[in-house]
Amino acid sequence: MIRVFIADDHAIVRAGLKRILAEHPDMKIVGEAADGDETLAALEDLGADVLLLDVSMPGPGVLEVIGRLRARQTRPSILVLSVHAEEQYAVRTLRAGAFGYLMKDRTPEELVDAIRKVRAGGRYISESLADKLALDLVSDEDRRPHEKLSNREYEVMLGLVAGQASKEIARRLALSPKTIATYRARVLDKLSLETTADLIRYAIANDLAPSSR
Repeated sequence: MIRVFIADDHAIVRAGLKRILAEHPDMKIVGEAADGDETLAALEDLGADVLLLDVSMPGPGVLEVIGRLRARQTRPSILVLSVHAEEQYAVRTLRAGAFGYLMKDRTPEELVDAIRKVRAGGRYISESLADKLALDLVSDEDRRPHEKLSNREYEVMLGLVAGQASKEIARRLALSPKTIATYRARVLDKLSLETTADLIRYAIANDLAPSSR
C-alpha cells in the first residue's frame, strides 16, 4: 500500500487528486494540507510514502519545504505538481531533493505512474526536463546568471516578475517586507540589473516569466 499525502492550497485540486487515487487499491490518502507549515507539521507524525507537493502554496516556499523534509531521518518521496513551466522550478526542486516533477495538465494515468515510480525510489521526469538536467551539469562558470541565485533569491525573483508586491511575497514566504527588499537588491545586483522592469524583461528573455509560458 502506497501512503500518499496531498499538499495543495486549492481544495478542488485536493478533491480531484483524492478521486483519482481512490480508483487504485494500492494507494491510500493519509492526509492533506493547504500550506507549507501545515505540511511540515503533519508529516512529523504521519508515515507517508509519497508527498504530492504543489509548487505555489502559502507559507514556506516549495524549495524550503523540500529542504526541511530532506533533513529529516524519515521522509516521504516527493513528487512536485505544478502549473509552472519546467524552466521556472523543475531543476531546482529536483536538485533540492524532489523525486519527480509533473505538470498538472498531464493525465491521471501519468500521475499514478509517477507516484509508483517515486515510491520505488526512481525519478519521474519528462524528456525535456531530462535535457535540462543534463545541461545543469555544466560548470558554475557556464551557468546563466539566474541559475546562480540562491533558492530564496530565486523564489523572490519569480514573485517579482509575476507582478506580486513585496508585502504579498513576504506573506507567502513568511518573511518581512524589509527582508524581501534585501533579496530584491541582491537579485538585481547578481543579474546586473537596476529595476524591476529590467528584471521582468530578463525573465521574459529567459522563459521565466508567466507570460513566457
